[in-house]
Amino acid sequence: MKKSLAALALLALTPLSALANEGAERLTRMLAPVKTYVADFDQQILDGSGQRLQEASGRMWLSRPGRFRWEVDAPYEQIVVSDGDEVTLYDPDLQQATVQPLDDRVTHTPALLLSGSTAELTDSYEVSSSQQGTAETFTLHPKSADTLFEELKLTFYSERLGFLQMTDSTGQRTAIEFDGVEQNAPVEDSRFRVALPDGTDVIRESP
Repeated sequence: MKKSLAALALLALTPLSALANEGAERLTRMLAPVKTYVADFDQQILDGSGQRLQEASGRMWLSRPGRFRWEVDAPYEQIVVSDGDEVTLYDPDLQQATVQPLDDRVTHTPALLLSGSTAELTDSYEVSSSQQGTAETFTLHPKSADTLFEELKLTFYSERLGFLQMTDSTGQRTAIEFDGVEQNAPVEDSRFRVALPDGTDVIRESP
């Protein structure tokens, strides 16, 4: 009991900035070795009360720096691809693709955050961490107001990313569980290109 009380006292005396820096450094150390990441995913979107609004499943590919492919198979097919310079959102049902530059606002989405530079974490986010058994959860709060989320949680199981949850300003949560993870396996460059069928309506957005 004395030992735990002493630990609590030391924690109380530790500056919050030091704890935040420690969380960012720890997350950087865990993400830095990841060059590629491939996994199946199940995604749920929940409102502020926890009511399920939408669910989807598919497969994702990441390759640092900045390359990413997100394929939703069900219930509606959708493909999001970053080649490191542009992000393309392709909707086969609508036969429509939206292309936009890979600017700061886009890189603050969770998928591209994971494929980006780990060195930017300390500069862009306040990071804290907690651990329960083999599960370690990092909570990120953006320092900039111009982001698509207010809180992002990354949970690692035995130092491998297995769960992600994003909360926006309305309290709506996007929860993504990863399965069948392959880390640092070879990924073809063709994964990060989109072959759009003839007749696709392409909308290009300016920076």
